[in-house]
Amino acid sequence: MKFGIFYELQLPKPWGVASEHRLVKESLDQITLADKLGFDYIWEVEHHFLEEYSHSSAPEVFLSAVSQITSNIRLGHGIVQLPGEVNHPARVAERIAMLDLVSDGRVDFGTGESSSEIELGGFNVNRDAKRQQWEQSLQIIADMFVQEPFSGVKTDFFSIPPRNVIPKPIQKPHPPLWVACSRRETIHLAATKGIGALSFAFVEPEQAKEFVDDYYETIFSSNCKPIGKSINANVACVLPLMCHEDEGEAIKRGIDGAHFFGYSLAYYYVFGSHRPGKSDIYADFLKNRSKFGFDKDVASMKVERLGANLVNNGLSSLRGAIGTPDQIRDLIKRYETAGIDQLIFVSQCGNNQHDHIIESLNLFAKEVMPEFKTDRRKETEARTQKVRLLNDSLNANTFQNKENEFSSYDSNYSVSAVPKA
Repeated sequence: MKFGIFYELQLPKPWGVASEHRLVKESLDQITLADKLGFDYIWEVEHHFLEEYSHSSAPEVFLSAVSQITSNIRLGHGIVQLPGEVNHPARVAERIAMLDLVSDGRVDFGTGESSSEIELGGFNVNRDAKRQQWEQSLQIIADMFVQEPFSGVKTDFFSIPPRNVIPKPIQKPHPPLWVACSRRETIHLAATKGIGALSFAFVEPEQAKEFVDDYYETIFSSNCKPIGKSINANVACVLPLMCHEDEGEAIKRGIDGAHFFGYSLAYYYVFGSHRPGKSDIYADFLKNRSKFGFDKDVASMKVERLGANLVNNGLSSLRGAIGTPDQIRDLIKRYETAGIDQLIFVSQCGNNQHDHIIESLNLFAKEVMPEFKTDRRKETEARTQKVRLLNDSLNANTFQNKENEFSSYDSNYSVSAVPKA
């Protein structure tokens, strides 16, 4: 089991002049500590215009800073938005490769298509075409990582002439590929493409086993047609985290932040009516949280076993890994039994305090993490061997001079370096 920490860079109102600066600096301090404690990943999102929910519009800049203050932790884009109106494929390939260089090969390339109308409408992205754009862009970027020169493409969405896209990443054939998944159907899609599944839905361990089993059955079947040049077989789940020796104190410190995370996500993706620069989502949250499944009393119940959600008298409320080391250890074992490869923890959320997050990370690393850092299960080792054999059969060299399936350019294409008068 691997462990990651996840950053939306949440900033509930009211804001002060220095609020964003403090948010960024405290997050960098938390990540520096996580690297020293032995966490495996830091995941950073790309979102635009989503006030309070996510002030992380330039993850490549943030992760570049992380690369210079850490030594071992992997740098996960969770995710890069791939609609062409948001990010041109060549610019994505260039940025990922440069980050891989400056981090000495520690990048994981998570991708997605976005779904919030605030973002899609802000860039005039056609909602009906965004899945096709994601798929075509990801294949194009994977080709750009390895082809010298890139052979060029002409599709319904992209027209890119042959160019040598530089620099190239350290990791060969390219950094591991992932896709954001909020539904089981997308996790299955990830398996058919041979890429990792970043599950951002809060699911119980016993529910997770169903889609993990399907994912790996698909990965190791003829239904898997890798979109990249290597297979990244991984399933990750996201959970809130606040660890404390006293369950009541863990809840006091972490439940409001976890609930604001869930509420603000639903606000932008499900039920919200947003007025840019005017809406106060945190005030709405405090007023309406129980109506949308974030009942504080339900979540504050002391329990024997943690779960993604707690249910009481027909009401459910988000809880996750908010509790004591023993409770969290038990929860992780259940996810491990379900076959989850990585748990990604959300602690920087809502108004969670920096010093509480620091204490939680330290306690988790001391009391919980060591048990899961020992030799991995035989089943996982078998999976790893199977994936290694599949990647050996793919052999990145076979892609070096492969003509892009979208290409309509002649192999002898050339262009004058000097424009015509």
